[in-house]
Amino acid sequence: MYERKWAWDSLPREEVNSFSEEYKGFLSEVKTERESVKYILKMAKKEGFENLEDLSKLSPGDRVYMELRGKSIILGIIGKEPRFRVIGSHIDAPRIDLKPLPVYEDSGIAMLKTHYYGGIKKYQWVNIPLAMHGLVVLKSGEKIEVKIGEEDDSPVLLVPDLLPHLAKKQGERKLSDGIKGEELRLIFGNMPYSDSNEKNKKEKDRVKKNVLRILKEEYGIEEEDLISAELEIVPALKARDAGIDKSMVAAYGQDDRVCAFTQLKATLDLNGVFKETIVSCFVDREEIGSDGDTGAKSNFLEYFLEELMDRSAFEEKLNRALINSKAISADVNAAVNPLYKEVHEEQNAAYLGKGVVLTKYTGARGKYLASEAHAEYVGWIRKILDERKIPWQPGLLGKVDEGGGGTIAKYLAKRGMQVIDMGPPVLSMHSPYEITSKADVYSAYLAYKAFFEAENK
Repeated sequence: MYERKWAWDSLPREEVNSFSEEYKGFLSEVKTERESVKYILKMAKKEGFENLEDLSKLSPGDRVYMELRGKSIILGIIGKEPRFRVIGSHIDAPRIDLKPLPVYEDSGIAMLKTHYYGGIKKYQWVNIPLAMHGLVVLKSGEKIEVKIGEEDDSPVLLVPDLLPHLAKKQGERKLSDGIKGEELRLIFGNMPYSDSNEKNKKEKDRVKKNVLRILKEEYGIEEEDLISAELEIVPALKARDAGIDKSMVAAYGQDDRVCAFTQLKATLDLNGVFKETIVSCFVDREEIGSDGDTGAKSNFLEYFLEELMDRSAFEEKLNRALINSKAISADVNAAVNPLYKEVHEEQNAAYLGKGVVLTKYTGARGKYLASEAHAEYVGWIRKILDERKIPWQPGLLGKVDEGGGGTIAKYLAKRGMQVIDMGPPVLSMHSPYEITSKADVYSAYLAYKAFFEAENK
């Protein structure tokens, strides 16, 4: 009879805890897709990865990378054969974005207008400390990086909620409408602009004028420059141990940067020359359907592989190579929440601390929009995990008609590869502060490394 086992019982706890310390540092530092690409690129270069576009010829064992517009990146380790072992994760996360012209003044407060990105519960984003990360591009082409709210002496931003004394009508709303999209607006300042001219003190919107002055003086940014900006609002919270036993990690963006980090570590820790070429993809825009030129629906992966095959003198056609390749969609699953067990079908759900999750299919209501792994492929994955004694568990996303979700698996499958979803379970997914088990995180690292290495020498 199948029985889930505690991952902690078969893992070296000191290694798990050491790995988690590095992971927490990553989560505290990296909160956007651009920051993810910078981090991945820095780590890859330390391990000898070179820009594929700078190389004219490749040999087995060569390490290469290609990044796209600062938002997606692929690492490759050249193999002996035109076959690929592909792992893909996404490096975007639910958040709040600024509108192109966000600044206005109301009731003596400078405010910022926003548009949320991805599936969030809007009420979770009010009255918590928020930070602004991103990029402003001037008409000259100069790029100005912005990060406000992360340091102890840096000001935070907030979305103000209504006090309970006056919230009777708000309390009558449905929970999903408790905070509406246009109510996700940020407090940006409260000090009026001042100079020696008394006439100027009678102007309107002096608070807005003052925050625009600060942007100009401290960052060199005019109001119009915000039109060509990508400014993301994320929780100004550090990754922390969770639980009195310090068994868990609480942090923003673990969906899906837990998979990106463990996949990166697995890729960088590979040694030797492989039969099949290692391909490690980190893509953007999964949380809004993977559309756009830096998402999994784009041709970035094909472009990278075509350039790689040309430089490796592989004569096989790319489509044939892809159909004979194996892939993992490195994405998380929902851990059973003990307060809301009724949305899970517990026998087929994922549990914190029981290992990395194999998700045979995702989708919703009749497996709609799902990629489903073939039985033969699931059997092969189980075999390599069991041979290395890596903790794992099966898991599906909720009861049949309760809801559902998707990953980049179907876009990898579209290219002909065999693919399965595999990643740690997450509690409070898509919230500003998600929870994972350290044992599950380490299990994911071991599983991704095993996938790359198994029967591949």
